[in-house]
Amino acid sequence: MTTYGFIGAGNMASAIIGGMLAGGVKSDDIVVTDASKDARGAVADKLGVRTMDSNISVAECADVVILAVKPHIIPLVLDEVSDVVAENDPLIVSIAAGIGLKAIGKLTPKGTRCVRVMPNVNAMVGSGMAAVTGNKHATDEDVTTVVDLFKQVGDAIELDESDFSAYTALAGSSPAFVFSFIDALARGGVKNGIPKKLAVRIAAQAVLGSAQMVLDKADDGLTPADLVDMVSSPGGTTVAGTVAMEKAGFTPAVVDGVDAVVAKDKELGAK
Repeated sequence: MTTYGFIGAGNMASAIIGGMLAGGVKSDDIVVTDASKDARGAVADKLGVRTMDSNISVAECADVVILAVKPHIIPLVLDEVSDVVAENDPLIVSIAAGIGLKAIGKLTPKGTRCVRVMPNVNAMVGSGMAAVTGNKHATDEDVTTVVDLFKQVGDAIELDESDFSAYTALAGSSPAFVFSFIDALARGGVKNGIPKKLAVRIAAQAVLGSAQMVLDKADDGLTPADLVDMVSSPGGTTVAGTVAMEKAGFTPAVVDGVDAVVAKDKELGAK
């Protein structure tokens, strides 16, 4: 039986653990530690998993070690558990943004199997998107294990690390763009007489359903552009709204946002 060890017990770790438990992983097969005693206690009370008081203890007993700490903490953690990793050879999984496999490789013993994951905030509600890639020492089985793990909190794909900057824009940063879009829709509703709370509910459900429709209709070969045409009657309200938004620069603004994220991510990665 595989034992999963989490170093870090924050919101993302809790979301992943919750998904694992819902997917059938037993609580006894998950161990967690955190620098905060309160955080350890909270995850134990909420999810019923075992907790330990040190990073080394987790690394000693886990077959898969998930690093769920802030990026600047990663070097400290890997230095601390280096001897244990060298001896036990666990699979190291990092969900820290901005730290590539090359950097992780320099921080771990030679030959360490490492997998890098870029989840997104929607994992907290079981609808996340994650990109997964492994280093040259990670086996296909290692990568598949991690992909399956993150499918417990949404969807996950294997993706070449060279595409991670673009992925960051499409999935990592885009929830903020979508939140802004929902808020803008709601404000339009308020302008036209609908109370804000109700307008947000209406807009959010419309976006949720639209996203699901894109995924479902893709199996039929339909693109988002096809679905726009499906909703747009000649001379109707939707066409009028779509044309007005395009005139204001909707599509170019979104593409510019994606480009800005990609450029910034590459800049940060170069430092």
